[in-house]
Amino acid sequence: MRPIAKAKPQREPTIALINIVFLMLVFFMVAGTLSQPLDSDLNLVETRELEGRAPPNALVVHADGRMTFAGQDRASVAEFIDALPEEERDTVRLLPDRALPARRLVELTRELRGAGAERVMLVTERALQ
Repeated sequence: MRPIAKAKPQREPTIALINIVFLMLVFFMVAGTLSQPLDSDLNLVETRELEGRAPPNALVVHADGRMTFAGQDRASVAEFIDALPEEERDTVRLLPDRALPARRLVELTRELRGAGAERVMLVTERALQ
């Protein structure tokens, strides 16, 4: 006599469920809106014609490596830090020229951190196209 094989319970098709959930996720990502649209009668301010100026407490680094602060040349990072008011020394703004090599920018950031700056913020130009 042969033993009667017990019927195995049917497993749920989880792959099909995963595919459906994934397709729903993609659909809602494409069809959904992440932020509210601007009002149609709103006109944003245009800043193309404004003259760019460095923030008053930023160290400006030119493409040739020359550093200026408040319109005057600075020979070193330490000289710049000494020229800052005491309450502004923990957060320093650095305004590099676009043509400044990245290696020099990293070196300057390390020097500023070593001179006592807790945060170094890069000031950049941001254009809305």
